[in-house]
Amino acid sequence: MNIELIAPLVLLALVDSTSFGTLLIPLFLMLAPGRPHPGRILLFLGTVAAFYLLLGIALLLGASTLLDTLQETGNSQPLRIAQLVIGIGLMALGVLVEPWTKAGKERRVARRAEKLACSGPSLQMRMRARATDPSAPIGAFVALALTAAVIEAASMIPYLAAIGFLTASELSLAGRSAVLFGYCVVMVAPALLLLSARIFLHDHVAAILTKLEALLSRNANEAMAWIMFLIGLYMVGDSLSALDWY
Repeated sequence: MNIELIAPLVLLALVDSTSFGTLLIPLFLMLAPGRPHPGRILLFLGTVAAFYLLLGIALLLGASTLLDTLQETGNSQPLRIAQLVIGIGLMALGVLVEPWTKAGKERRVARRAEKLACSGPSLQMRMRARATDPSAPIGAFVALALTAAVIEAASMIPYLAAIGFLTASELSLAGRSAVLFGYCVVMVAPALLLLSARIFLHDHVAAILTKLEALLSRNANEAMAWIMFLIGLYMVGDSLSALDWY
């Protein structure tokens, strides 16, 4: 295993660690009134990590089967063309999914305020309320973790890119699964570090965590747009260099 595989996987895992399910909801739990409940937060993070590990293994199995089939036919062109199309799609989404100008951002805020007035709290706000409900039973946290993971699974572009890196590697399925396990650990590591700080430093870090939560909530969509564009650009460049044009 070389640095050319590990470095991008660590970077992608750290990006995934800032998502709604891996960091924002844990932050909501840490900032709930009173002392945090480490057991519940650990249960939440463990459920999210286990879900993505199992999902990733299933995706690796399917992708490996497809790759083996294409290698047996001696024609990898369809796979590269699919990669090119997906890459172009990601670049387009990165440009279109989030406004880039100040005026566009202001219009987005106005639309969200109008939608909130018409339809009530968003799904994210409802999930935040569930996460901070002190009377919620333990099972509710497991259900909340699974709900957040399922909702985010299709949009976690870095995670899907990591599956692509692992599929293209020369590792065995067991080796890929072991690396994927490490990936999922890195995904929840920042939340675990913040939880440790909250437990041992108590209210001394509460203000910092509140500012971090606000920053992530405000800039999450823009960061994801940049990530989609850059990953799409990489996929397009890689596919163009590998396609047989003659």
